[in-house]
Amino acid sequence: MFEFDHVGITTTVKQPQEDWVEQSRLWVTNPRNHPEHIEFLRYEPDSSTPEIVKSNPHVAYRIDDMEKRLAEADQVLIPPFIVGDFLEVAFVLKHGMVFEYMRYLKDGWFGQ
Repeated sequence: MFEFDHVGITTTVKQPQEDWVEQSRLWVTNPRNHPEHIEFLRYEPDSSTPEIVKSNPHVAYRIDDMEKRLAEADQVLIPPFIVGDFLEVAFVLKHGMVFEYMRYLKDGWFGQ
């Protein structure tokens, strides 16, 4: 499976219905609530997220084989980690742009 999920855009403006991601020290919105499937990310100053991820938009895909997709990447920017209890994500550089690979562990979004 390799299915489009959303486009992620960094912002400095607080958005409605943000959720906190402690591992990345950022606020994030649910792209399913946006008509164009846009996810807004607002990083705290002490976020350790690589600058290339913070300063560029990303395209996210739902996948079923994380190892396969990571092996196809030019560079792994953020290795796989679990968000909440529902999602495994990784960020990679491929074709000169940032991609997020998402493997859902169960349906939902931050307890919803």
